[in-house]
Amino acid sequence: MYDTAADAEQLIRRPQDPTDNAAPSGWTAAANALLGYAAHTGSEPHRTAAERALGVVKALGPRVPRFIGWGLAAAEAVLDGPREVAIVGPSLDHEGTRTLHRTALLGTAPGAVVAVGAPGSDEFPLLADRPLVGGEPAAYVCRNFTCDAPTTVAESLRAVLSD
Repeated sequence: MYDTAADAEQLIRRPQDPTDNAAPSGWTAAANALLGYAAHTGSEPHRTAAERALGVVKALGPRVPRFIGWGLAAAEAVLDGPREVAIVGPSLDHEGTRTLHRTALLGTAPGAVVAVGAPGSDEFPLLADRPLVGGEPAAYVCRNFTCDAPTTVAESLRAVLSD
């Protein structure tokens, strides 16, 4: 990851800084984006690319952890799964769907991704084959597309996402 465009003015050397500061470096921003995409879609090549991009964390983490914080957060997400949360419900106008969605967004699981949609939606692979439970909106918490039993109760979802 470089700090200038490939077609920018010619420089003696294109700058490349792998350290994080107030904002993530290109390396860790790319790793987070790839990991999130992989969690939504199940794309193994994107997850592998994210893990490879996090090699910089292994090199810098022990020496300068203060300057690789975004990368450490991405590495923690990889170790946690990351958790994939699929919320299925009639719409976000429905109170039950809205409550589960808000609970998922406020969860503290590292790097968790949240997808919301109608039952049978094919908008995201994470939503595929996730029905309502007893006619109620439901939350499915998964890792690598393997899900725990769904819940319709926001407090139960909160507990699972804070483990």
